[in-house]
Amino acid sequence: MGLKLFRHTGHSSLLDTQTAVLAWKRQSAIATGWNPLGLLLVVSLWLATVCNYALWRELSRLGQLQSWGQITFAIGFAVIIFAGTTAVFALLAWRWSIKPLLIFLLFAAALGAHFMTSYSVVIDTTMMANVMQTDPRESRDLFNLKMLGTVLLLAVLPTWWLLRQRVRSLGALRQGMLNALFLIAACALLALVLGVFYQNFASLMRNQTHVRFLINPLNSIYALADLAAKPLRSGPQPLTPLGTDAKLGASYATVTSNAANKPPLVLLVVGETARMGNFGINGYTRPTTPELAKLVTTERMATARNVWSCGTNTAASLPCMFSHLGKEAFESSNARFENLLDVLQRAGLAVLWINNQSGCKGLCDRVAQADTTAVGDPELCKGGECFDAIMLKGLDERIAALPAGKRAKGVVVVLHQMGGHGPAYYKRVPEAFKKFKPECATNALQDCTRDQVVNSYDNTIAYTDHFIASTINWLKTKADIAQAAMIYLADHGESLGENNLYLHGLPYAVAPDVQKRVPWITWLSAGFAQRSRINTTCLQARADERATHDNYFHSVLGLLDVKTTVYKPELDVYAGCVK
Repeated sequence: MGLKLFRHTGHSSLLDTQTAVLAWKRQSAIATGWNPLGLLLVVSLWLATVCNYALWRELSRLGQLQSWGQITFAIGFAVIIFAGTTAVFALLAWRWSIKPLLIFLLFAAALGAHFMTSYSVVIDTTMMANVMQTDPRESRDLFNLKMLGTVLLLAVLPTWWLLRQRVRSLGALRQGMLNALFLIAACALLALVLGVFYQNFASLMRNQTHVRFLINPLNSIYALADLAAKPLRSGPQPLTPLGTDAKLGASYATVTSNAANKPPLVLLVVGETARMGNFGINGYTRPTTPELAKLVTTERMATARNVWSCGTNTAASLPCMFSHLGKEAFESSNARFENLLDVLQRAGLAVLWINNQSGCKGLCDRVAQADTTAVGDPELCKGGECFDAIMLKGLDERIAALPAGKRAKGVVVVLHQMGGHGPAYYKRVPEAFKKFKPECATNALQDCTRDQVVNSYDNTIAYTDHFIASTINWLKTKADIAQAAMIYLADHGESLGENNLYLHGLPYAVAPDVQKRVPWITWLSAGFAQRSRINTTCLQARADERATHDNYFHSVLGLLDVKTTVYKPELDVYAGCVK
């Protein structure tokens, strides 16, 4: 009995000792690890210096790193970013949260650094909105070995180091007080350095406004926060009906003996990433539009050469194009309105949106719609996406499925192109249409010569030429049942390496003209020209008059003879050529 008691007691003492040792080790590890604020400081320093390479490169390009004074300012700028990053996240520096937070910042900064250095884009709210609306097809085009290398260097390696570090806990009260003190200290440092370099900093931000959108990763954090806050600032906004008085005009009067009273069939081709200056019919030295060039001289076709987009990316331009507000009012308004398609449908026309892109940005929510990716055509669809010609395949059947009553009055079809969407221009064009070589056969545009990039992009214009001509030829086959017309207008342009800029999406105020100047092409059948009384020779004579996306809403209403109080004839580009 005594022996059993001795053994039990001895075993219990051994377990107690082992438990105490393990507890001491755990406590020792916690006590000797990093304070969360220490890790925040280390990562903030990494972000402010190495991850802001795009910013330092831009300062160098702007001639801001040529003297010791300018270099001193750049160092001060890095301190401002360091202090700002620390201040923003100081209150989130807790033992359980610090590693996930810093890993997120590292990967956000690495991806931002890649896109800003590779394509010379900036990250603002509209660019972030565009990113959030990018579909998986477009996302795949952005991945390449350079991105992998950048993410590995700037995010994966620091994350590997970060995950190996122990983090100690000081208790909630003590850690909270330290976080608050660090916030105060970071704000004080920020104010001090800003005070020292205020003149330099204010001048740079005033004269080079795009630089603020290069501050990595605070640019991405701000853009995400701004996007999230927009619905909160304006509150839930009801959808306001538009053109409730819309009706069809006199040209729709039913006179069966008059061939001019066939219903209209209008294709609205929404171009993607098309530069006005790269269209041969607009004076480009290369023959990028041979099929359209023939139509310009032989048919009722007009091209406009002085048209300006509403934005520099699809998310900004497309909703603005179809809005009645115009660029200035659209960008400042928090209200939600119906759009051009709603007005056309309300007037009594059948409306169909066909998508070969990443969605309609909400424009087609209340009309019939189709997505070409579901077609799965072995010839026209490869690698998870389709060439634009797929939108014409089965179009008769899609139109036939629209409400018969509305079809009898007229049909409007929107064809949303993939067009020249970059950076993988080479993927947008069938091999038979690649007339300009050698092309840039990669999405890493900076790895190609500029001639290769331009060749690859010009091939997308050549294929767009073929696609537009094909839509016109398709419309001609409907001459016995409809009066046909086609309008082509691009959403924005593109940079192809000028001043080391690629793609699009720069803030409108600083974006080069090639990102904002877009082609607008109009074709009318003989029947539609008679119906609308629009003279295309007159339109050609006015080809260099300034127009913008603001004109699109009203021009389409005027072309289709839709009567409504929201129509403004002074914004209708066709109204001045009605004879």
